[in-house]
Amino acid sequence: MTGRATLIGFGAVLLWALLALFTVGSAPVPPLQLNAMCFAIGGTLGLLWSARSGGLGALRAVGWRVYVFGIAGLFGYHALYFTALRLAPPAEAGLIAYLWPLLIVLFSGLLPGERLRPGHLVGALAGFSGAALIVGGGAAFDAAALPGYLIAFACALTWAGYSVGSRRLGAVPTDAVAIFCLGSALLSALLHPLFEETVWPDGALGWAAVAGLGLGPVGLAFFLWDFGVKRGDIQLLGVASYAAPLLSTAVLVLSGIAAPSWTLGLAALLITAGAGIAARASFAKAD
Repeated sequence: MTGRATLIGFGAVLLWALLALFTVGSAPVPPLQLNAMCFAIGGTLGLLWSARSGGLGALRAVGWRVYVFGIAGLFGYHALYFTALRLAPPAEAGLIAYLWPLLIVLFSGLLPGERLRPGHLVGALAGFSGAALIVGGGAAFDAAALPGYLIAFACALTWAGYSVGSRRLGAVPTDAVAIFCLGSALLSALLHPLFEETVWPDGALGWAAVAGLGLGPVGLAFFLWDFGVKRGDIQLLGVASYAAPLLSTAVLVLSGIAAPSWTLGLAALLITAGAGIAARASFAKAD
């Protein structure tokens, strides 16, 4: 069962590698509206899955604080992510957002009973060097993209803080993710008219991108990941997640959205390697 659950968790990493591609394809839908549309799809999918598996009853046992925390994490991360990719080049902004695996390791080292090791610091230096290369090292750097890069970094901080903070909530059934998604959709729908004008997807391709987001990276991926980390090899899945920046960048380059360059490739390698080095320091302690 462990091997099968781990493979299921790998599916989430593959779906997350498509997040940037589908986000670009969903333009010009504004971020909060996109949040509402995608999470409505993902949450409905989750409820149907829970109803079929008989997991709806478990939702009543989940405390309201858990629901508030989960909704805030999903809403905050994706609102920031969608905004960043609207304001900055998607490959570069996506890589900065993918500093979250490294930040999770660093933040975990600050928990009670934990400490930062030299490997953590080396990994942080590598990862942040990759981000700095994006912001200041490219010949085509555009100062107008700086707000997008800063929002992408806030996005990484948000998901890392959410992931580390969730460790303090105890065991939460996977079915609760559906409520997280639907709550995020409702919150986004309420805030959307206050800050944005409604803009619908552009043609069939745009609608397909929105549907793809809701069904995959902003839907099924959460359930696959939750199932995998609870029943599979969590360390192996953690290592696999560090490949997400490389996979996401490769998808954008292969699709023609991002132009291949040494700067982009080196930044992707530094950010991925930084997370891996930091994680190896944590594994060494565990051994």
